Amino acid sequence: MRNHSFLLANYVPGTSLLHRCPLWLKFLAVVAAGCASFLITDWLVSAGVLAAMSALFLLSGAGPARLFRAVRPLLPVLAVIGLFQWWQLGGPIAARIVLNILVCVVAASVLTATTPLQRLLDGVASLATPFRRFGADPERFALTIAIMLRSIPFIAGTFGDVRDSAKARGLERNPRALVLPVFIATVAYARQTGEALAARGLGEPDHPTG
Repeated sequence: MRNHSFLLANYVPGTSLLHRCPLWLKFLAVVAAGCASFLITDWLVSAGVLAAMSALFLLSGAGPARLFRAVRPLLPVLAVIGLFQWWQLGGPIAARIVLNILVCVVAASVLTATTPLQRLLDGVASLATPFRRFGADPERFALTIAIMLRSIPFIAGTFGDVRDSAKARGLERNPRALVLPVFIATVAYARQTGEALAARGLGEPDHPTG
């Protein structure tokens, strides 16, 4: 099976300044990029912010090819969004919307490329700790994020494998040949994940007995 990719860069070991930055500061940068996507109204400013985020990504030691792989799955969707917005609202607004989405993706990729997954999940659990008083379980929340980060690449890669197989058999236009194998593989993966969690006592939340 192919190397399944995901819409964000994988961790790149290194000792750059970004690698050594506190996790909270990188989280804050991602949040700021998300807020900026709502506040920026000029596509030239959006292009400048995207260039700055891309430069930060490259400064982390990750190459341009890795950056392209991080955004490549999004490009077809961005093309559709851009064309629709250009038709509805004009070129400058369409460019701003597309560039702002890319700003968010690249900012998140800077975080994931410079932070080991376990440290990232520990940070998520720490951020969720204040919600414990409302009944939330920070560890389970972090576990959910971890499962999501592993499951989405698997499902996306499975679809790519099935599509290639169907194309080789001349069935690329047959929805059943595409959907059914992906559905079966996804259900099997979910069952295996559930069994692994249950074996570690993580399948169901603890309920008080009384």
